[in-house]
Amino acid sequence: MALTELSIKHARPKEKPYKIYDEKGLYLIVTPNGGKWWRLDYMFKGKRKTISLGIYPEVSLKEARLKRDETKAVLARGEDPSNLKKINSKSEGGLNLEFIANEWFDNRKRSWTEKHAETVLYRLNRYILPTLGKRPLKEITTPVVYEMLQAIEKTGKVETAHRVKQIIGMIYQYAMTKGLCEYNPAAGIGRKMLLPKKPKHYPTILDPKEIGALMRAIDGYEYTLVRCALKFLALTFVRPGELRHAEWKEINVEDAIWEIPAQKMKMKEPHIVPLSKQAISILEEMKPITGLFRYVFPGRNFQRPISENTLNAALRRMGYSTTTDITAHGFRAMARTLLHERLNFPSEVIERQLAHQNQDAYSGAYNRAQFLDKRREMMQVWADYLDSLKAT
Repeated sequence: MALTELSIKHARPKEKPYKIYDEKGLYLIVTPNGGKWWRLDYMFKGKRKTISLGIYPEVSLKEARLKRDETKAVLARGEDPSNLKKINSKSEGGLNLEFIANEWFDNRKRSWTEKHAETVLYRLNRYILPTLGKRPLKEITTPVVYEMLQAIEKTGKVETAHRVKQIIGMIYQYAMTKGLCEYNPAAGIGRKMLLPKKPKHYPTILDPKEIGALMRAIDGYEYTLVRCALKFLALTFVRPGELRHAEWKEINVEDAIWEIPAQKMKMKEPHIVPLSKQAISILEEMKPITGLFRYVFPGRNFQRPISENTLNAALRRMGYSTTTDITAHGFRAMARTLLHERLNFPSEVIERQLAHQNQDAYSGAYNRAQFLDKRREMMQVWADYLDSLKAT
């Protein structure tokens, strides 16, 4: 069924990107943050290819169909639309930024998580390409980039300005590697030339008595899967996204370790989580429930992971504000503080277990098993400590 302007406007974001189809290979990708990207699939010399036709509503349904028909006409002449797009992106000053940015994105996205790729694509289409996209790569100067970043800052999006600068820098590094330019305009903008980023603090609970009350509240939560997920999160203090996407194939019960692959980690490096006896007990409780499925803690649809909103909603139902008391992410700050201040574990062991990369310590080589024996000890002590707080 063909798309209409009304059906496009009513297309609501979901947990994962999804496609809504028009006709003749044209479709729209709707992303979790509400972005809507036009795409067209086509075959050229036996290979399936995809071309971007812009972003809705900047490119309307009518305009997307016109672009689709133009692309089909190019194919009918025996030419590859992607190559033609490259030719059209050239001017007297060379290739424009838009073409190189899209080529860089397509090259890099395979090494990113789906969520990160979506965020980068959004920033490209929202901030970078509308301002700089049509300009020749070699003619974009540091003052031009700085002016664009200041405009973002004035909207109050200081963190976004820093991220956009980082993206521009990576695009130019890619272009320089390919010999397309010799100058990175973002490199001339030092950190102090932009407003400082505000550190992100997740609310947490640090008082031992209050932690004990929290653990008792979790123990009493009515839904088994959510209760076990929150307890496992408290015991392992991984990032909520890492817990949500935990798979049974990553768990080694005999060795009492959970090996998280690189593509699921923020730093894109594999990570080992030693499992305490209490954590193993939770896995044994979950095995009869979800053991035949992919995820340890799936959502209502057992083919998908539990959502972070489910964990935070459970905390709110227990009476905890996720604005001022604690969030699913707050268990990390809780463990980090108490392991150091109350249980006297060295910072380097704690930071390693938190998967905070220390360049000085690693000297460029990432050792995922660093301090593993000490970390095993620490994780068991932490689990026993939580039990002792819960009992008092």
